[in-house]
Amino acid sequence: MLDVAIDILLDAVMDTLYLIPFLLVTYLVMEWIEHRAGDKTQHAIKKSGTAGPLIGSLIGVVPQCGFSATASTLYAGRVITLGTLFAVYLSTSDEMLPIFIAEQVPINTMLLILGSKVAIGMVFGFAIDAAMRSMHREPSSPQIHELCEHDHCHCEGEEGEGAGAIVKSAVIHTLQVTLFVFLVSLALNIVLEAVGEDALAAFLSANGVLAVIGAGVFGLIPNCAASVTIAQLYVNGVLSPGAMMAGLLSAAGVGLLVLLRSNRPARQNVFIIIGLAGIGILCGLIIDAIGIVF
Repeated sequence: MLDVAIDILLDAVMDTLYLIPFLLVTYLVMEWIEHRAGDKTQHAIKKSGTAGPLIGSLIGVVPQCGFSATASTLYAGRVITLGTLFAVYLSTSDEMLPIFIAEQVPINTMLLILGSKVAIGMVFGFAIDAAMRSMHREPSSPQIHELCEHDHCHCEGEEGEGAGAIVKSAVIHTLQVTLFVFLVSLALNIVLEAVGEDALAAFLSANGVLAVIGAGVFGLIPNCAASVTIAQLYVNGVLSPGAMMAGLLSAAGVGLLVLLRSNRPARQNVFIIIGLAGIGILCGLIIDAIGIVF
């Protein structure tokens, strides 16, 4: 029993530690923008957002869910658009690629799956941004100072607003988000250990539409266990291509935890998560309906 507890604790630590460099660098950049950038820089960031979904989908496909955490942080500060956030989430491969490589999945299969995730992320990212513009809800200027107010880091009043103030604020934000992610990851690991992999396999291996919906919902678990389990079940022939894609599209990893911790208003996070699952399930159903095989 003690060994299991230690394993759960170590898994939570490992799920959290690798995020620190991503979060720290992101907050350093955002604090620099807040403290140093003028109106021209903020205007350039806002203007470049139109190409955000293209860039986001390409970056997100890299097998490292730290990018989804970075995207969540940037969106919370309104540095990137909502469409860019979705593009990163949908294309994020998390631990899928290492599992496929370990299982010796053919390279052309892996490239096809990764390419599909990039294309889906790009299409929906641009569509979401276009919809936001049509509703006259274009992204506002960067609002990093609102993150400071929410986290009570008191960085906005640092004397001189020099490099020390930027570093201090970035470190405070990083530690706060890291602690939140660790606590939630620990709780999730406890639940996953109690449920067991066999129960998860039984849930996800249901036939037809239920399998796609189940995988899409399961992918929302903000932990690398989601992408690992879905990829492994697909390799083992338990999941259909549509169910696999539904789960991997919604598997944004710990990026969802960072979103819940940092982004306001909170109700917006609910709509983002529901939308992410909905897109994954829709694409999964279409893939199975037209018989696409990876």
